[in-house]
Amino acid sequence: MRTAKRWLLVIATLMTPALALSAGGGGGGGGAGTTATAPANPQYARALAAIKAEQFSTAIPLLQAYLATSPNDADAENWLGYSYRRSGNLDAAFAHYDKALALDPKHRGVHEYVGEAYLMAGNLAKAEEHLKVLDQLCWLPCEEYSDLKKAITEYKAKPGVAAR
Repeated sequence: MRTAKRWLLVIATLMTPALALSAGGGGGGGGAGTTATAPANPQYARALAAIKAEQFSTAIPLLQAYLATSPNDADAENWLGYSYRRSGNLDAAFAHYDKALALDPKHRGVHEYVGEAYLMAGNLAKAEEHLKVLDQLCWLPCEEYSDLKKAITEYKAKPGVAAR
């Protein structure tokens, strides 16, 4: 029994840094190979600051310019999709979420945000598909799963949802 407790302590100690880095917070991070630190690119840093300030029309061209030189960045594609979604352009949002998922199919932040976009589009079934993916990806409770589950619950509670 004492050995089992030691192994649990070792595993918990080893997992703590990995969990801290992968905590996407529902944002751009949270993919399989991503970290919570911002890259050194100043355009990307300005784009993230604009997103934080909810200045999505400022973030979009900055992210587009960044992605022109770094086309394989799933986090940036996710943030661009997020910015388009928050600006009301769901078609562009879905296009960038699709690119992000093509780059990193296990990106938790993308699954959360595309699920929320599907709710905006009135497609509950697709949102629930992404919730199921998050349920599989988050073997420990994760914020992305909790946030999308809450959004789905709130969506279902709205009057007239069954008619959509």
